Amino acid sequence: MPADRMPADRMPADRRDIADRRGAADPVKALMHRHRELCERAVDPLEIAAGLEAHGVTDRTATRFRHRDVFSLAEEMYARVPRAGDTAPTAETPGAPRARADWAVLALLPGALCAAAVAGLRYTEGRPRLAVTVVGVLAVALGLRAALGRGPLHAVPAWSPTPSTRAWTCWLLAYALLGDGMLTTGLAGGPDGPPTGGPDSPWPIALASVLALTAACAPAAWCAHLFAVRARRRLATSRALDDFAASARPLLLGVFGLFLCALGGLLALSGAALHEPAAYAGAGALGALLLLARLLTVHGFTHAPAVVLALAGVGEALAALSVFAGRLPGCEALAVPVGTVTDAWGAGAVPALVCGAAALVLLLHASRTLTRASAHAVRGDAP
Repeated sequence: MPADRMPADRMPADRRDIADRRGAADPVKALMHRHRELCERAVDPLEIAAGLEAHGVTDRTATRFRHRDVFSLAEEMYARVPRAGDTAPTAETPGAPRARADWAVLALLPGALCAAAVAGLRYTEGRPRLAVTVVGVLAVALGLRAALGRGPLHAVPAWSPTPSTRAWTCWLLAYALLGDGMLTTGLAGGPDGPPTGGPDSPWPIALASVLALTAACAPAAWCAHLFAVRARRRLATSRALDDFAASARPLLLGVFGLFLCALGGLLALSGAALHEPAAYAGAGALGALLLLARLLTVHGFTHAPAVVLALAGVGEALAALSVFAGRLPGCEALAVPVGTVTDAWGAGAVPALVCGAAALVLLLHASRTLTRASAHAVRGDAP
């Protein structure tokens, strides 16, 4: 008797499963048709699984296609799509990014340029000092652009930050340089002159914080690389979306904690070298915020970082404006909140509270989004 006419109860188990799955409708074939482009360009089943999850297909949805999870469904879809020159799959983790000397060196460039600029500011006065400041800012900006243009901190053009997001990021860095001194001087009734950064400056500049933040590009790049590599390996060994999320969440928190430790060490070294107090709270919160924003942007989640960075920038701007607005007749109450916080914990408490709250929001968002398989799909245009 032909196999296709054999009663279902007499069929072997494997044939009965195939017959059930490839019934009149063949739901897997219909799903393949809806995601044809994804199946054809996928380099491995993991990319199909990530794409399906991005389109809302969950493990529960996969049971409707008689599969226990999305990974099993993706394996069948990958196997059923004809490809020219197919080769046997290797045991190597597919798509895992590798460390390269070019981006590893570029990640050190912002810190080196900032250190050179700070050294120039320490040994110049007057107009030469102004020229060193302008050249140093431009050099550090170009160094940051080069460091973010390659490697694990690179965002593809479709996911690049908008001009407004870049502007708010620059404002946050500028506040890290000038904000604490501006608040302290403003609450004391100054400033009476322009900021110079010298020991007798009426408007102190926190060079140690900015030096540590720019030097932190190197540990940020390595932490992002570590997260990408380990996440791809865990994705390759996971058999369900929930399993991958459960294993990726502690990885994300571990990498985040590793970066905070590195940033704390850099703040301590910068403060000791420049004989300035290390702003662990304010600069540390800002560094955490910038790392999480970049990680989300690199993996395609651009909306939340843009909104949170803008809110943090607005919060710091309002804090500074309230201090100077409080000098107006009858507006003294405007400066009371910032003055109370500054009197209790110092000027660094303002960026610590604002950036710390923003970083916490992004960390909660990242623990939901960066633990999805779709966040780690292979990008063919990654440098």
